[in-house]
Order: sequence, then structure tokens, then C-alpha cells
Amino acid sequence: MDFAFSLLRQMRDSLRDLAPVVLVIGFFQLVVIRQPLPDSVQLFDLVSGLFFVVLGLTLFIKGLQLGLFPVGENLAQAFARKGSVFWLLVFAFALGFGSTVAEPALIAVAGKAAEAVAEGGLIAATETAQNQFAFNLRMVVAASVGTAVVVGVWRILTGWPLHLMIIAGYVIVLLLTLIAPQEIIGIAYDSGGVTTSTITVPLVTALGVGLATAIKGRNPMLDGFGLIAFASVMPIIFVLAYSLIMI
Repeated sequence: MDFAFSLLRQMRDSLRDLAPVVLVIGFFQLVVIRQPLPDSVQLFDLVSGLFFVVLGLTLFIKGLQLGLFPVGENLAQAFARKGSVFWLLVFAFALGFGSTVAEPALIAVAGKAAEAVAEGGLIAATETAQNQFAFNLRMVVAASVGTAVVVGVWRILTGWPLHLMIIAGYVIVLLLTLIAPQEIIGIAYDSGGVTTSTITVPLVTALGVGLATAIKGRNPMLDGFGLIAFASVMPIIFVLAYSLIMI
């Protein structure tokens, strides 16, 4: 019974969070563009679609609270207690890599990037070449996020200053931007955004907070956060470097 009430409260919160988007679309539809509402069939599809969005958002957030956050924190604390830095870093890389490969946003962007690169003449305009490019891009981005999580975990272990490491990362990005192919720069920058999405963010955040909680002398507020920043800048570096080597 408590779970049902909790789920209903989460659905109420999801509906509240989605309401501004619906209001904005409705305002521009009726007031600015002045187009009539769709007919009954389309209206049914619209309402049912909104319902499934609210339901999906509710179940997703509830799943994070029940599963991903506790699992990430518990694993991080278990590795910290075990005292094996090697296996902790291996786990960090595997977590970053695996969660990024599964990102729906990255899959979609990689496919569109392959089409754009083929139209630009950088690869052959064939389905095989585009699929290969999309796959390679996903692997490069996944490896970059895995590396980013390793760097973030190492920062928590050593206490290195976050802001200096992030500044150094973006300096590298700017230098690579000057020499990378122009057609790849936008894709590289977008790769840094799509990696920090629905699957990667909860797991990586839980890992950082759990690790900072388990290590003596570390503050979860000061040291537990920041891994997502590494996961944003590292894909840009890797994709730009990949373009210099392969294109």
C-alpha cells in the first residue's frame, strides 16, 4: 500500500513537471500559430501519448530511487572497504563504458552523425559505412566516459582540485578544436551532452557519492560530485582526437 501511494505521489510530481511543457506548446499552438486542435483521432493519440510520457517518467524516476542509486552507492562503498584501487578503477571504467553504450540518446545522435558525415563526403555514402561510423563513434564515446569516470574516481581518492582538472580538460578541447576537421566539431561537442543522460547520470552520480561517503576524510558534497563534468568534457576530447586519426 505504501508503495502504491508513493507511486501515485511520483506520478503527481511527474505530471506537475511536465505541465509547463504542455502549457507552452498549447499557448503557441492556439495563440501564436492559431491552429485548431487536431481531430478526435489525433487528439486521442496526443492525450494517450502524454499519459504514457507521464507514466514512463514516473516509473523511470521510481526505478532510479529503488534500484540504480542504491546499487551504485553500495558497490562503491563495497569497493572502498575492500581497499583494492585496481578493481575499483576497473569497475569505474566498466560502469562508465557500459552505461554509455546503452544510452538511447547516443544511439540516435550517432546514427544522425553518420548520415551527416556521409553527406559531407568524409565517409562513403553507403549503409555499411554509415553503420560502421555510428558504431565506432559510440565505442569512442563510451571509452571516453569510462576514462572520465576513472579520472573522477582517482580525483576522489587523491583529493585533487576539481576546478583545475576541468579547466585543463577544456583547454585541451579548445586546442583540439583548432586543428580538428570542421565537420566533426559539432558532433564532438554534442557527444559531450548526450552522454550525460538517463542511464549514465544516475549510476555515475551514485558511484561518486557512495565512494566519497565510504572514504574517510572525504565529504560527499565536496568530493562526491563532479564525475558528470568529466563525463561531459572527455567525450569531446576523444571524438576530436578520433577525427584527427581516422578522418
